Amino acid sequence: MFRKLLPIAVAVAALAAAGQAAAAEHVVQMLNRGPGGAMVFSPAYVQARPGDTIRFVPTDPGHNAETIPGMLPAGVAVQRGPMGREFVLRVAQPGLYGVKCTPHYSMGMIALIQVGPAGSNLEAVRGAVARTPPLARRRFTEALARVR
Repeated sequence: MFRKLLPIAVAVAALAAAGQAAAAEHVVQMLNRGPGGAMVFSPAYVQARPGDTIRFVPTDPGHNAETIPGMLPAGVAVQRGPMGREFVLRVAQPGLYGVKCTPHYSMGMIALIQVGPAGSNLEAVRGAVARTPPLARRRFTEALARVR
């Protein structure tokens, strides 16, 4: 009996490992000062695939990461990371995910995550960007220019 089940068990384990290996992890730092100026996520634009994780790592306890209502694919709920702690965002749905640091949003601390093709909610995100604070709007506009 064991000899008959062994090949099946090995095949199942290989498939499970292959699925895990296909998912990538992207690290985004929450910085007081970075490549884009003061109060930034670095990188501020991430291109990911469904199943990937985005790990937001604070370099200062005064930051968090939170997804933005109106800037998420259909059916994706808003998620909020705690202040001064890592926040892991698992992206399953294709589309664009807008992210902000709550206390520094008006200072333009935003990130844009593109998961697969952006078409599903691109126009909704563009509309939502028009209602963001001026510095956030400028940085979102720069990130949107990178969307493929």
